[in-house]
Amino acid sequence: MARTNTIFEGVATALITPMTEDGVNFDQFGALIDWQIESGIDALVIAGTTGEGSTLTDEEHKACISFAVERAAGRVPIIAGTGSNHTEYGKQLTKYASDAGADACLIVTSYYNKAT
Repeated sequence: MARTNTIFEGVATALITPMTEDGVNFDQFGALIDWQIESGIDALVIAGTTGEGSTLTDEEHKACISFAVERAAGRVPIIAGTGSNHTEYGKQLTKYASDAGADACLIVTSYYNKAT
């Protein structure tokens, strides 16, 4: 029986975000994206918890999403990590990812940070 309404199939790699002391290493990030696609991956998860999404600056987070969408150039779907402990920020980041061309967003229920 054929499956219907399938959004994604196969394996999606949750990518790390290569960093330098100055921020995201986009040369390495691009090489990693290309290598994953050339190796036959079915989709990429960008800026999730494996990709340090919760510790990237707002500018870095958005830049990683936009860069990945542009670099993948439709070769595989891009799933953007947009979850946050701040509901409104998560909502804004999800809208940004959608506008940037991400195919889907990885969203978590807003988590909390326990204060002392």
